[in-house]
Formats: sequence, structure tokens, C-alpha cells
Amino acid sequence: MSAYSALTAAGYRAQVRDKTTVFFTFAFPLVFLVVFGLVFRGKAVEESGFSYLSYTASGVLSWGVANAAVFGIGFTLMQWRADDILRMIRMSPAPLSAVIGSRYVLALGVGLAQAVLFVGVAMLPGFGLVPASRWPLLIPVLILGITSFLLLGVTIGSIADTPESVAGIANFIMLPMAFLSGSFFPLDSMPDWLQKISLVLPLRYLNDAVSGSLTGRGDLADIGIGCLGLVVFAAIFGVLAARTFRWTKKS
Repeated sequence: MSAYSALTAAGYRAQVRDKTTVFFTFAFPLVFLVVFGLVFRGKAVEESGFSYLSYTASGVLSWGVANAAVFGIGFTLMQWRADDILRMIRMSPAPLSAVIGSRYVLALGVGLAQAVLFVGVAMLPGFGLVPASRWPLLIPVLILGITSFLLLGVTIGSIADTPESVAGIANFIMLPMAFLSGSFFPLDSMPDWLQKISLVLPLRYLNDAVSGSLTGRGDLADIGIGCLGLVVFAAIFGVLAARTFRWTKKS
């Protein structure tokens, strides 16, 4: 517990000191909310009758939280390995669970803070988002989403050895996934073949579960399916993370 507490405290201090990362972690999703909110203000998706905001707010929130989880752990593991911090931790009594667990707690804190800020802005008169009565379900949904994408970030951070490679791999995965999963545009207005492709992407399930919880689109079964999908991907990414994790550049 002492190792876990020390790593968590050190990670928190490092995170809040990096003002640029803090700014973009919280401001970047809000920029998309403002842009899409202004462009599609007052418009509805014909196929569903829901407003574009109900789609884009949920999708951008999901993408922002997932992005922060992937990049946060990915860059940290890469940098700690490059600076031999992981090697020193390995030589200490601290187990690997303390290393990942400390970053997990930080990722949960960042993700939930992102959600509070994002939903608060989306509820302002200029946007007018009205959360559904089932909005408390958003909390466990986000926890599952952060868990899944954090494990994906562990895999990326274990494979990549430079900041450029972390950014390249993560963006190569996350940006196309955002478009194909309906984070920026409603899946209902996309061709059927794109909707089918999205079924093999974890962000699709996070989008659906967040949308069902936050805006009431769909029913409880849709939220359950989204959560089940995230659990499956968390297991897959967990296996990949365990197989690819490296304490040093060589092992």
C-alpha cells in the first residue's frame, strides 16, 4: 500500500504540474462540443428524432475520456521506461499492480472530472443538454470505459519507445475509431456497412452506453450491451497488456 500511495501521489504531482497536458485534457473535448453545438444547434437526426447534440455530446465525452486514458498511461509508461524509472521500481518491493493501479486511480479521477465539466458546460443555455433520469448510470459506464481504454494505453505504452511513436500509434487507433464509432457523427445517418464495422470497436460500446445513460437514447438493454462490450474489450486489452508489458527497453 505504501508503494501504491507513493506512486499515486507522484503521478498526481507530475500530472498537475504539466499545465499544457491538463489544459488539453479538459479543453480539447469542450472545443468539439462548442463547434458541433453551434453547427448542429436546433437540428435533429431524422432517423431517430433525437437532437444532434444528444449524439455529439455523448460521443465527444466518450472520445475525450477514452483519449485521456489511452494517452495518459501510454506516455507515462514509455517515459518511465526510457528514464529507467520502471527498472528501479522493478528492483523495489513494489509490484506491477501498484504501478498500473496508481495510474488507474488517476485515470478514473481525470475521467470523472472531465465528465462533470463537460456535462456542466453542455447544460448551459447555449447548448441546452437535459440529462435523462437515468444519468447516474453514467458513472459505472465511464469506469468500465476508462478501464478498457487504460489497458489499451498500457499496450501502446509498452510497445512504443518514443513520444512520437506513442502519439502516432494512439492517434492511428483513436482518431479513425472516433469517426467509425459515431463519436462525431450519428451512426444512424451512416451507411449500414459502417455501422457493422463499428461493432468491432470498443468506442462504439462506450458511445452507446454513455448516450443511453446521459440522454436516454435507447433502453436499459442497450446500456447493458454497451457495458458487456466494454468488459469483453477490457479482457482482450488486459491480455495484450500483460503480454506486451516491458520494464526496460529490452524486457
